[in-house]
Amino acid sequence: MPSTLSARRLNRITLERQLLLERASLPVVDAVRRVVALQAQEPASPYIALWNRLDPFDPHELDRAFASVDVVKASLMRITLHAVTAADYPRFHDAMQPSLRAARFNDRRFTGEGVPVVDVEALIPKLRAFLKEPRTNQEMERWLERRFGAPKPRVWWALRHVGPFVHSAGGGPWSFGPRPSYVAARGRSRPDDVAASVRYLVRRYLEGFGPASMPDIAQFGTVYRPPVQEALRSMEDELVRYEGPNGVTLYDIRGGSLPPEDTSARPRLMAMWESALLAYADRRRLVPVDYRTLVMRSNGDVLPTVLVDGYVAGVWRHVEGRIEVTAFHRLSDDAWAGLDREAEGLQHLLADRDPAVYRRYAHWWHDLPAAERRTLGEQR
Repeated sequence: MPSTLSARRLNRITLERQLLLERASLPVVDAVRRVVALQAQEPASPYIALWNRLDPFDPHELDRAFASVDVVKASLMRITLHAVTAADYPRFHDAMQPSLRAARFNDRRFTGEGVPVVDVEALIPKLRAFLKEPRTNQEMERWLERRFGAPKPRVWWALRHVGPFVHSAGGGPWSFGPRPSYVAARGRSRPDDVAASVRYLVRRYLEGFGPASMPDIAQFGTVYRPPVQEALRSMEDELVRYEGPNGVTLYDIRGGSLPPEDTSARPRLMAMWESALLAYADRRRLVPVDYRTLVMRSNGDVLPTVLVDGYVAGVWRHVEGRIEVTAFHRLSDDAWAGLDREAEGLQHLLADRDPAVYRRYAHWWHDLPAAERRTLGEQR
């Protein structure tokens, strides 16, 4: 019979594997590999995510990693932007091909262009050559217009997800600005062995987020369940099983760290779309049931959250030079003191980049319940 893991212990295991129990001293590329993938819809989020995980954290090191393409930003898991290592990207992109193709080539925005998929895919080798240098969306649309004899903007919209293309670091406070440009990914277009790539994705996911259930793994990537089930069957000798809450079967790599449930967890001020919150079908690992719809909004926005004792306890935002924390329940004096220290550190990170980070999401705060609300961090 497999060992049983409590919900609280799973929380501590996730925090430890995601470098959220204690900040680590690691090079940025090694840290990105350790945590597998960082959501990157908002350019600031990978920086804030790594600031939460590393001590020291030098944002210029992440600038350099993006510029050198050792860390890449691309549409991957859950059909959203992620920052991953260049070493992981080919397998991740290959594993995602069925989901990416279904999401883009079956979308009426693409089908309305009236271009056969086979003709679109035949362009990829030429596009890879054209994208040896960074190209904007406008440049790509003009390139395709010359080949089709008419504007076909949604062809590029589909190809920039399905094809082996990554975002090019173009400057700005967080390496990427509001007008993206793209380059071809390094190396071959992709390994072209989806089953092997799904096994690779499953293994890497479990390294960073395990132990986890089959639905958790499928949720992480928006990968269809049958390929995940087949990958788990084929990897049976490599994995261990545990029993989770309510008897669910959890899979893990052999030798994965399993800190005890009474391990202390310091407060954290998390980035928008924090990967650890979204990596499971059962979001209760870090998000209490009553707070899920508060921080995961109806349009898909995931607000910058506050972790207290390892669980979401509220949200934060920048207000007039300080960090405002809205707590959904009353917090202890020790928790507030810890959050104040975190806010001071976050202010230092933001000061030279974009102090009013995430300001365009301020409208969400109007209807959030507040058991307590405080402004923290040093005034700048």
